[in-house]
Amino acid sequence: MRNFRIGGAIRQTKDLTRFVKWPKYVRIQRQKRILLQRLKVPPTINQFSHTVDHNQAAKLLKLFAKYKPETKAEKKLRLKAKAESGKDAKSAKPVNLKFGLNHVTTLVENGKARLVIIAHDVDPIECVVHLPALCRKKNVPFAFIRGKAALGKLCHMKTATCVALTDVNREDMQDLDQLSQQFREQYNNNEKIRRHWGGGIMGIKNQHMIRAREKLREEELKKKANM
Repeated sequence: MRNFRIGGAIRQTKDLTRFVKWPKYVRIQRQKRILLQRLKVPPTINQFSHTVDHNQAAKLLKLFAKYKPETKAEKKLRLKAKAESGKDAKSAKPVNLKFGLNHVTTLVENGKARLVIIAHDVDPIECVVHLPALCRKKNVPFAFIRGKAALGKLCHMKTATCVALTDVNREDMQDLDQLSQQFREQYNNNEKIRRHWGGGIMGIKNQHMIRAREKLREEELKKKANM
């Protein structure tokens, strides 16, 4: 007999995870996740799950980070320096990242956007569901990236639904052309993404049951063929 009193054997910790009653918001989150897996998702919404891979996302964020819009403090300092210099001539318009759903949509409609990036987790999704179709119609390369917070960092905001580039400096033109060509093949001209339904993923028990039924059906067909 082991003694678990003071100075005795160390008591084994028991995993109580299965006995914990989780808060209601956690239960709702998990139920929603499972429900979204079970439901069949139409291609228009399912395409948002086809995000760029890790290497492409790193290249994108590196390129877009060079064109972050200036903050209010930076703009104030720039205007102050311009006023102190006493120059009346208009300075060249800075090349900055464009953000905001209405602004990006207008740029795509007018054919000014060179590359559009859309977040995959916009809620409600109906806000941006028109943008991929519009980009295909106007032949503007676009892509989906994981996390609206990642786009928000580029715009000095918490989150952003989409961002766009209208122009880049000469040294970044090659990177922009390379990414645009990749995304045209991956998203704009990819019929599989446009027609592929998502969801319909059942539980592990159901999957085993379906496999067992298919195995029995195959065995019966083999028996009939041998007769």
